[in-house]
Amino acid sequence: MSLTKSLLLVALATGLLLLIPLVAMQYTTEVNWTFSDFVFAAVVLFGAGSTFVLIARMGTNGMYRLAAGVGVVAGLLLVWANAAVGLVGSEHNPANLLYGMVLLVALGGAIAARFRPLGTSNAMFAAAFTYVAVTIIALFVWKPTGAAAEPSVYLLNVLVANGAFAALWAVSGWLFRRATNSHRQLA
Repeated sequence: MSLTKSLLLVALATGLLLLIPLVAMQYTTEVNWTFSDFVFAAVVLFGAGSTFVLIARMGTNGMYRLAAGVGVVAGLLLVWANAAVGLVGSEHNPANLLYGMVLLVALGGAIAARFRPLGTSNAMFAAAFTYVAVTIIALFVWKPTGAAAEPSVYLLNVLVANGAFAALWAVSGWLFRRATNSHRQLA
């Protein structure tokens, strides 16, 4: 499939996904999105889909595409959860801005590796490690004060949720490593 058709499908899927909250808003007051919420969601969803399309085209096997998909989903969930409710405390906690480093490590490492499976695997493992390090810093080292201070952060909930997010990056790294082995077996 051509790149133009693939991106058109991503745009169509983005539009269809955005219909869900739009329709829900007609039936319940529990869903109350603003115009800026829809714009943010459109940019994040289309950006993630486009990123997957571009990276998956670089792979030579299904394992590479699966690894790229898991990595893109990890990035999408990181941005979405951080913007919606925050990963440590509320979305207003400035420590949550540190999670941008995870995206920089993952994408920067993958670009430096020219998206080759082994190098991209290392970038995803580095992103998982960065995720854990940022969580530790946000929870135990940098404690916001004043209005940004959180009255009660349920430590176990935060650790489990952040552990699951970090695991997604590690799974992506493992899948890229498997894609490396698959590529070697084909050669």
